[in-house]
Amino acid sequence: MVLLVNELYGVIPMKMGIHSLFIRFFRWNDIKNLASKPIRQVVELDNFLNRIINGDSLYLAKQIPDNSINLIITSPPYYKQRDYGMGIGFGNEDEFSEYIENLCKLFHECVRMLKNDGSIVFNVGDKYEDSSLLLAPYRFAIEVLKRESVRLVNNVTWVKLNPTPRQFKRRLVSSTEPFFHFVKSDDYYYDIDAFMNHLDRSKKSNGNRSNGNIGKRYFELIDQSSLSDEEKNMARNELIEVIQEVKSGKLDSFRMKIRGIHSQPFGGQEGGRKIQLEKKGFTIIRIHGNSLKRDVIECPVETIKGSKHPAIYPEYIVQQFINMLTKEGDIVLDPFMGSGTTAIACKNLNRYYIGFEINPEYCTYAEERINSVEFQSIMEFY
Repeated sequence: MVLLVNELYGVIPMKMGIHSLFIRFFRWNDIKNLASKPIRQVVELDNFLNRIINGDSLYLAKQIPDNSINLIITSPPYYKQRDYGMGIGFGNEDEFSEYIENLCKLFHECVRMLKNDGSIVFNVGDKYEDSSLLLAPYRFAIEVLKRESVRLVNNVTWVKLNPTPRQFKRRLVSSTEPFFHFVKSDDYYYDIDAFMNHLDRSKKSNGNRSNGNIGKRYFELIDQSSLSDEEKNMARNELIEVIQEVKSGKLDSFRMKIRGIHSQPFGGQEGGRKIQLEKKGFTIIRIHGNSLKRDVIECPVETIKGSKHPAIYPEYIVQQFINMLTKEGDIVLDPFMGSGTTAIACKNLNRYYIGFEINPEYCTYAEERINSVEFQSIMEFY
């Protein structure tokens, strides 16, 4: 049965910059007929790589082999929120509970096909009903945590820098969305230094190492403190040493706490900052250059002239997750490929992609977008 898909559907070859790309289009009526069959037809993974398949995502997900995908990242259609052009499938359910149930069914397949060291990232939009938020993203997350053997690593908040302007009188404009990061083991691949690393590069390139006023205020505080003469001399010597580390570029910056002037830090095991304050009269906190890796991403809502898709999620965010959760040559799957954003990010970052999309017009549009991009540098917002 491995040849089932090849026998039913043709392949359209196109040349792309890095490698040859094949976009395979599945006829929707055939997919519906096949979906009614109880037997799952497992297709060799190579038949899916670097292809966008037109069809129902839940059915197509069942064709992917177990433990074969490194990252699944997607933004399912919002519940009764936008017109995606088909009037069927996810987001068009009569009841909200049915929408959550369908998402959970797809998530179950995602867990099955995910490698043990892989990750799943879902961006689920919320909706008002009867003037009240449904809390759709969080109800989905809670439900899959009940059903599946997965862990929720982070709820990463996307802060929209340019939310759709609204003139509400009785509520604020919604300007955030969650991206849930799930894993199914403690062995998940995680390169935290690759996440938002352009901010670290910018910080280092813009740093001023020649500032003659570094530490001046701390010298004044040492003089004003109630430390003994011996403690003051020790504090001045260590302060001079750490200032030199900053000027030489070894450190990004530092903080100093002095007994009787600054509040004591929490905790305080032997050898910790609290003990240093008690024994030496001061403690120095060395700060190395990398930015604090927060669970927040700030970037604009993406708009593309002539786009047929009503809700394009930002390539910038997709890039950050791909960089952090995969290596070059890994496989990334998007069950709701839409306008092709995930595929473009994968192409730029040298990852394989697999995309499912129920709307044939979106498949064509995504193909055009991918075909027009030879290579783009990584998007950066500061």
